[in-house]
Amino acid sequence: MADALHVELVAADRTVWSGEAAMVIARTVDGDLGVLKGHAPLLSLLTQAVVEITSDEGHTVVAVVDGGFISVANDRVSVLSEHALLSNEIDVDAARTELEQANDGRFDSADEAERAIRRAEAHIRAVERAS
Repeated sequence: MADALHVELVAADRTVWSGEAAMVIARTVDGDLGVLKGHAPLLSLLTQAVVEITSDEGHTVVAVVDGGFISVANDRVSVLSEHALLSNEIDVDAARTELEQANDGRFDSADEAERAIRRAEAHIRAVERAS
């Protein structure tokens, strides 16, 4: 489709999603970023958060990444992360358990607990947004 973005969401071990889209929304270290056709080139760091990819037909693909990079150039968007999951691949009960354990102080360090909280919250948000 000539009027669309070509989007690739890639984890270290696989291509999570690839296709044509009207819009991509991701959270960078500088804040939320929305990408439409004709967006200026950029390279930015992602935070551990939800990525939304909207097709021209209005269908939205929701995924969660654990950080990484987003690159935009010539109507091509690459989202690169060590770990990425589509919302339908997330075990929301396991994420809620991890969040509960992190909030109850069951981790050895505050940094480990904070990472677990961010990860669990991002997983839960991805499932909720996809619903």
